[in-house]
Amino acid sequence: MSDKQFVTLDDHLCFTIYACSREAMKLYRPLLEPFGLTFPQYLVLVALFELGECTVKSLGERLYLDSGTLTPLLKRMQESGLVHRRRAEDDERKVYVSLTETGLALRQQVADVPECVLSRVQNLAIADVQRLLGDIRELLDKIHAATQVDG
Repeated sequence: MSDKQFVTLDDHLCFTIYACSREAMKLYRPLLEPFGLTFPQYLVLVALFELGECTVKSLGERLYLDSGTLTPLLKRMQESGLVHRRRAEDDERKVYVSLTETGLALRQQVADVPECVLSRVQNLAIADVQRLLGDIRELLDKIHAATQVDG
């Protein structure tokens, strides 16, 4: 028998982050449904609003998604008329993704989604959000660095 103390679920940082993420997505769902968007599709749109046309690889890096997850997502978004994908002429392995006019039009329509989400969380001041974002980004950077070392 080991002397190590059992770590409860609530003491696992990864569980709290996971649960918080899932609960946050529940707040987004009713706001995105009128636009026919899932939360991952919304994140792709926001990233493309920020980046403009880019490679699938760079979009995946920005979203922390591998191509096995991102490619089917982009395919569904292309079928919905939100994005366009095209292969580079000089290298067929490189695929560019950009927003269509329909996708671009959603920029204004979803602009208030983050504010609406925050308004549904009681007693969460903007200063708290800023502090949390900074702390979580710092944690993300450290975890990402650790995953790059481990492969």
